[in-house]
Amino acid sequence: MAQTGDIRQLIGETYLDEDAIAAKVAELGRRISADYQGRELLLISILKGAVIFLADLAREITVPVALDFIAISSYRRDRRENESYTVRFLKDLDQDIEGRDVLIVEDVIDTGLTLNYITRNLRLRQPASLEIATLLDRPYRRLVDLPVKYQGFQVPDEFFVGYGFDHQQRLRNLPRIARLNI
Repeated sequence: MAQTGDIRQLIGETYLDEDAIAAKVAELGRRISADYQGRELLLISILKGAVIFLADLAREITVPVALDFIAISSYRRDRRENESYTVRFLKDLDQDIEGRDVLIVEDVIDTGLTLNYITRNLRLRQPASLEIATLLDRPYRRLVDLPVKYQGFQVPDEFFVGYGFDHQQRLRNLPRIARLNI
């Protein structure tokens, strides 16, 4: 196991500082609050990366919100883009979503394969509405059509740590998003 000093060497230059993140989260919160005025919203986070974004976003939303979580495992049998792709729920929702307004809160969207599987599964449960919010987005990497209603930042295809993003389950607690030095 790496010492604390060793792991800190993996933190590269700041990509998004605390102020930029807070401003974007506040902006998204205002948009979501306006869109769901007079309704209650269920925020669903995909564990673990999106938890910090979810917490900050929930505090910026002015309509009543409830929270729930799912955990998934996803992998590709082969590195090639068109090879078999498997997604499995490790933890399902605790609440029924039928007839409810649901917003999936994600940390980053790349190919969209995992989130497409999740949204298809959740739509079968007949929510009143189902939308997606993401802090970071890489739409140029999409392999499936996935409408993202609330998008934070479009980012390059790089690895990041901080604000929920990790390297080997570490560095999620940084208050900023930094490039990963690997």
